[in-house]
Amino acid sequence: MRLLKPRLLTLLLITLGSHLTALSDLHAEEKNWWNPSWTIRKKIDIDTSGKGLSIAEPIGTTAVLVRLHEGVFSFMSAKEDGSDLRFLADNHKTELKHHVEKWDSLLNEAYVWVQVPDLKPASATSIWLYYGNTTEAVAASPAKETYDDSTVLVYHFADASKAGTDSSPTGANAEGAPAPAAGSLIGNGLRVFGQSAITAPAPPLPEWAPGAPLTVSVWVKPSALQANEVILSRRDGANVFTLGLDAGVPFVEVNKKRSSPGAPIAAGGWHHIAAVADAGTITVYLDGKSYGAVSAAMPSLKTPVEIDKDTSPAAGSFAGYTGELDELQIAKTARPAGFIHFAAVNQGTTADASRLLAVGADEASDHEEESEITKHLSLISGISKDLTFDGWVVIFLCALLAVVGWGIAVGKIMYLNTIEKASKEFMKRWEKISSDLTAIDTEDEESVKTIGGNVSTKIHKLMRQSPLYQLYHLGAEEISHRMKAIRKVSFTPDESKVEKKVVGGLSGRSIQAIKAALHGGMVREVQKLNGKLVFLTIGIAGGPYLGLLGTVIGVMITFAVIAKSGEVEVNSIAPGIAGALLATVAGLAVAIPALFIYSYLSSRIKDVVANMETFIDEFIAKMAEHYKE
Repeated sequence: MRLLKPRLLTLLLITLGSHLTALSDLHAEEKNWWNPSWTIRKKIDIDTSGKGLSIAEPIGTTAVLVRLHEGVFSFMSAKEDGSDLRFLADNHKTELKHHVEKWDSLLNEAYVWVQVPDLKPASATSIWLYYGNTTEAVAASPAKETYDDSTVLVYHFADASKAGTDSSPTGANAEGAPAPAAGSLIGNGLRVFGQSAITAPAPPLPEWAPGAPLTVSVWVKPSALQANEVILSRRDGANVFTLGLDAGVPFVEVNKKRSSPGAPIAAGGWHHIAAVADAGTITVYLDGKSYGAVSAAMPSLKTPVEIDKDTSPAAGSFAGYTGELDELQIAKTARPAGFIHFAAVNQGTTADASRLLAVGADEASDHEEESEITKHLSLISGISKDLTFDGWVVIFLCALLAVVGWGIAVGKIMYLNTIEKASKEFMKRWEKISSDLTAIDTEDEESVKTIGGNVSTKIHKLMRQSPLYQLYHLGAEEISHRMKAIRKVSFTPDESKVEKKVVGGLSGRSIQAIKAALHGGMVREVQKLNGKLVFLTIGIAGGPYLGLLGTVIGVMITFAVIAKSGEVEVNSIAPGIAGALLATVAGLAVAIPALFIYSYLSSRIKDVVANMETFIDEFIAKMAEHYKE
């Protein structure tokens, strides 16, 4: 027994320690969640070691292409435009700049560019993709922030409205770019035929200084192999830089000095071509590997860059490029070999691309906002179990008041909206005839109803909903009734037409009588507007009192039960008190919304009444002026 006790104690301590360690790890993992509003995340591994794709040369800050499809990403859980995507560094604190080149939630595919700072060679780097915030998230950053300051031109050729939109900070949008072609290497691309040049204007594209470093890269898919095809050129007098294909051989030519040739590429396949100028040598890379070079420094070039064709008469034997283009980038620095290698593999579709960048499985958040709501609902559900019968009766009455009040509120809002629309239609027509009431000065009742005619049946039916129209119609009837006695009928000489002319006016007493009739009509309209609002006032005043009654009865019964049982403990008192207070909550839940909606409706009704009073004054003034004695 003496031996067993120390062993048992040790076992217990080990078990307790393992549990504490597990809890600590779980807590640390929970703390690592970036933002609880984003409910899903996934890990993205970028591996440049031997386990992924071996890249031993320096890479640096680069824009990484992340391809998303239904096999690795749940498009149904993200916003329709992908604006809830967020990328974070492995510390779950540093947000990485990114932009979406293409998002298609129907085909379930997306292409997203993410800036990864200082990407290391021969190592594994992890970033995190967060999504699942479909309510409050907006696009994180513009495309130009994805690229470093050395990037001066980026053409994705993806924008349907303008294929040559520059995504770099320069903003040198291309001129003359055709519509993008679907199904290219990275979303949309550009299909060209070597007939006309696509121009990148300068400025804003900066000049290339003599001997300055430079990097140009582009994806090409030639449809046929021709001699001296121009992919990109910049010509300024005698100085010229050309990137092209010569019967399938990628080359760079600077002032008639051409790079050394290598094995030609075949037509019909995608290839990454890059040219890097540094320290008097321009190196050509094909699919991320060194291909050829030329001993030449960059000349001074300030003119626009031409893509697909060199339109200068001095171009000579150079022809336009025929095929497809995608992802053209220019930087004012010499990108390292590791950067070029990474871009060629990452942006391509070979098996190496999936080894270089792997998208992990979804991880769900335990910090969802709905969990707090669920907790509150579960607490209220538990409290309701201790509610007495009297409390349930009070809650039922409060619910009845709420249903009636909200039904009246919705109906009244719809009625006021109809009145507002009808009054606008009526006032449009009243303003046309108010300066001259001759149009309605007739015994033709239909003309009076339609405000002088030219009103469709639909509009007339709508206008009848307006209190202003009802007042107008009432005033017109009063005028017509009094004017019959002072009208004189005369005939034209051919006795074929009848003309009715007013030979007298309305007396002051008649005008006062008409005004009194209009005010009487306004009172009736106000009664219609205020009808049934009393039910809202009952909810405002009666809801809290009903709730208080339920609470008092519940507390009284709780204390009576405690007195009989003799158990004076928190556990015996708290459930009954909490259940009793639920009745007060129900009463306030009825009264507070009713108070707000009543204030809103009262304000709108006051506006309608003010419009009626203004209309009556205007109508009386126009009538007195028109029918003066």
